[in-house]
Amino acid sequence: MDDTEDQIATLVQQTESLADEHYEYLANIDFSDEEATKKEVVVDEVDDGCPCSKCGDQCPGFTEHRWSESICHSCRCPREQHDIYNRNPISAQERLGWKRSSDPECKQAREIAQRAGYSWVPPGLSFEEIEDYMDQLPNNKIPKLSSPGEHYRDIQLIYQLPKQDISISHMKTIETSIERKEFKIFTELRDNIAMDVGTVRRSPLSTSCRGCKGDIELDELVVIAPKLNSDCSWHPPCFSCNVCDELLVDLVYCQHRKNLYCQRHYAEIIRPRCPGCDELIFTGEYTKAMDENFHKDHLACHHCDKKLIACRYIVKEENPYCIPCYQELFAHNCEECKKPIGPDYKDLSYKDRHWHEFCFKCLQCKNTLVDQPFAPKDDQIYCADCHDNNFAARCDGCTQPFRGGMKKFEYKGKQWHEECFCCMVCKQPIGNKSFIPRDTEVVCVPCYEEQFAQKCTKCAGVINKGGVAYKNMPWHRECFTCANCNKELAKEKFTSREEKPYCADCYGDLFAKKCCKCTKPITGFGGTKFISFEERHWHSDCFNCYTCSSPMVGRGFLMNEGDILCPQCGRS
Repeated sequence: MDDTEDQIATLVQQTESLADEHYEYLANIDFSDEEATKKEVVVDEVDDGCPCSKCGDQCPGFTEHRWSESICHSCRCPREQHDIYNRNPISAQERLGWKRSSDPECKQAREIAQRAGYSWVPPGLSFEEIEDYMDQLPNNKIPKLSSPGEHYRDIQLIYQLPKQDISISHMKTIETSIERKEFKIFTELRDNIAMDVGTVRRSPLSTSCRGCKGDIELDELVVIAPKLNSDCSWHPPCFSCNVCDELLVDLVYCQHRKNLYCQRHYAEIIRPRCPGCDELIFTGEYTKAMDENFHKDHLACHHCDKKLIACRYIVKEENPYCIPCYQELFAHNCEECKKPIGPDYKDLSYKDRHWHEFCFKCLQCKNTLVDQPFAPKDDQIYCADCHDNNFAARCDGCTQPFRGGMKKFEYKGKQWHEECFCCMVCKQPIGNKSFIPRDTEVVCVPCYEEQFAQKCTKCAGVINKGGVAYKNMPWHRECFTCANCNKELAKEKFTSREEKPYCADCYGDLFAKKCCKCTKPITGFGGTKFISFEERHWHSDCFNCYTCSSPMVGRGFLMNEGDILCPQCGRS
């Protein structure tokens, strides 16, 4: 092989996706033909002064950077994040230089699209099929004239088909002949091996979508990628880039290892792209930083453009800054010494306030607070001990402060440490146990029961609840019973004899006088009235004539052998 073929073989090995089977194709390229690298591409973009969609009013409008057409000098945002647009309607094939704008075929395609009401339509479809195709796309991506979808397509033309990837005349970083050869290898293989335009047709069979794996019915509109197998089909909204997932603009795609890509992301698989200038890197010397590849002069401070090769820098919001710019733009001032906290020092922060590590000290004792507990007070910071001694609540028992992590017991406006909340009698901590208040003190339950609780007159046990009192003496309800039958007397009628309680029945049976007529006890309960005569006794209701049963209460009566008779029955 001659020298040119050696260079070709080396370049093929450097490019991951260029397989050995393309060697013969590359060998037939005439690298000495400079005009072969030039295409009649259509680039008629308007970007100067276009607003930035990310920065808004902070960016005065796109201004080309001194070493990159793809970066805004004003806000450093990528060119595609500005509202750039194509001055005149073009197709992707015109932008790529595959067709001339003046070709009758291009003119006819534009006329058909405009008659259908769109800025672009798939070729070869009837108006009915065009509507069917467009109805399947997301609403904001349908290229209807004067709609957000038209602007979306315009942006994708510029983003997916960047002018610097299409034509060497828009590359600012290619300087040597070997770099021009590598660019030509890349574009030749891309255009002839990887890139093509999808076609829209009706599916000849029922199959599945290569993108979403969903069903495709017979005669349904599908997109075909001619560079792949003819049986590979996609739903129209599924024909998208495998990286950015955007619709492939005007159906222009690149295939790599049987996957679909837009031209931008296909190019980035084959060649590294410099984020500084947005151009592919064809030089042998470049720098890797922040997981990306830069031209050696394009790794620069995002603010002042100082070159950062062999310099220290700090990454902020995914952008590199030199040390002076970082300190000017982002470094915080220390609350203590008021000086900037540079990258060589730790920045300790608390609620949007910042300190040098060596300035982060307690206001009172001046001890460092690094890795130590602290507390704020009146916009100042204190160590835990100084804060507690000066500001913490104090125990009503021992008057010492409550420190962090201590339990605090509160009762009726007072507060105690756990070990200070004690019974007034036994002086033992009450903790979580029950207690009884006694004046201004508290007493544990055992001490209260032993010294202060009422005790039952009968069993001497503590009365916790439900007691009764009789003659100023306390009783359990169950202990206050009849002295004779042990019946509970709570809520029952009872009386006493010789200081002992008796229920009404037992008292009547044991001690009450008996009625001479009915022989039942005369107890006097419930206001019962009775009559007594010569040691004999009657209930008022029983004091009747023994013969005619007439009531004799308040009337004169006669006695006949112990019987009471009314005067009339006595005379007869």
